[in-house]
Amino acid sequence: MAKRPQSAPLGQIRIIGGKWRGRKLPVRDSEGLRPTTDRIKETLFNWLMPIIRDARCLDCFAGSGALGFEALSRFAENVTFIELDKQNAQLLTENKTRLQADNAVIIHHNSLAVLGQAGQPFDVVFIDPPFRKGLLHETIELLEKNQWLANESWIYVESEAESPLTDIPANWQLHREKIAGQVAYRLFIRNLP
Repeated sequence: MAKRPQSAPLGQIRIIGGKWRGRKLPVRDSEGLRPTTDRIKETLFNWLMPIIRDARCLDCFAGSGALGFEALSRFAENVTFIELDKQNAQLLTENKTRLQADNAVIIHHNSLAVLGQAGQPFDVVFIDPPFRKGLLHETIELLEKNQWLANESWIYVESEAESPLTDIPANWQLHREKIAGQVAYRLFIRNLP
């Protein structure tokens, strides 16, 4: 007798630093969802260490919430998560409740539609869109155009290693960059001219 297939179990992300260090949160195993690895998160948050405390953060393509929850664990003032996928957004809300993260805001909507409206300025912005969908350039354009960035903000960009990063605004200075396997990750500092 053939076994019935079971629904795919939830995966996990681990918070690697701060007040929730070691906590594991469930994430869906869905197509296109690539939670940022612990190795990359550790490097990124070492880069952000001088400014993450009390920062207002925006996670443009939240997915698993790995970056936003890590920021909250390290005492960011608040994090706004934008996530299109309904089930991922629901799980973000559940994880917010699990952590009692009252300073997290979950927006279940298309990121480009949200960023297409007038925004409020954020100190740290995470841009980690689904790979090979052509979303990066428009996201950067909308962040600049609609006042989503504080005068001096830090912008993290995760993209395919094989794709060159072009059309970066002139007032974004590359602070750090690395490549890990198929992922290129970069941290920019934005200064008003």
